[in-house]
Amino acid sequence: MSTSRTPRNWFLTGASRGLGAHWAEAILARGDRLTATSRNAQVLRPLVDRYGDQVLALELDVADMAAVNDAVSTAEKQFGGIDVLVNNAGHMLHGALEEPTDDQIRAQIDVNYLGAVWTTRAVLPGMRERRSGHIMQVSSLGGLVAYPALGIYNASKWALEAMSQSLAAEVAAYGIHVTLIEPIMFPSGLTASSPQARQDPAYQHAREALYAGAQAAGFVLGDTAATADALLAVADAPAPPLRVLFGTGGLEALRTEYSGRLAALEEWDHVARLAQGKPSGS
Repeated sequence: MSTSRTPRNWFLTGASRGLGAHWAEAILARGDRLTATSRNAQVLRPLVDRYGDQVLALELDVADMAAVNDAVSTAEKQFGGIDVLVNNAGHMLHGALEEPTDDQIRAQIDVNYLGAVWTTRAVLPGMRERRSGHIMQVSSLGGLVAYPALGIYNASKWALEAMSQSLAAEVAAYGIHVTLIEPIMFPSGLTASSPQARQDPAYQHAREALYAGAQAAGFVLGDTAATADALLAVADAPAPPLRVLFGTGGLEALRTEYSGRLAALEEWDHVARLAQGKPSGS
């Protein structure tokens, strides 16, 4: 640990697997303190065994607002405040709109969007009081581009994007930074650990389009361990970005997406003007 850097207090959800597991290890290895949460706290035991009082392992379902408030309160009492919140807990529901059950749809929004809302709201009073803090929301390239057979997942991330961009403008006056992390493609085990919708043969073409699109875009699997260095680089930046891509290929995909949107809007600008009507008073 560098003697010139003051250790910080982190709160990381989804710390037991995938990207979160690498991030937890990196945070602790540099000498920072960490509240690590998971739906099963037992899987976090190895962290406690290695790092002792430097880590607080909590069992947490982020969809449970009362449990989130209790967990944040416990972390603040243990470490004296939270400097960095990383909302990483989430899952990816595959399925066309007709395929998931009602409960699966609600669970996707509860975890990916509302879970981040609850944790963010819980840490904000302390951060405002200290006039400092950094909130990192783990979104996705699917938070900026919508793909077939991922509509509910995409919707949860688009909601996270909108809330976080508004939040950044609301809390900048208090010295609080907000960053949306946009991972591209990593072998994190996200799909395997996520509940999946039934597959209706009527939407086989949508599933094929999803995978064909990923291949056409040239996305390649990134190194999950390397994302830890990227996370720390963002956390250490004096002026961190509102959005940052983790992985390659995203910029090209976004250029295609946004240029297509603008072209379509320009093509139909005559309808926009029709809707505007005549200037007032003319």
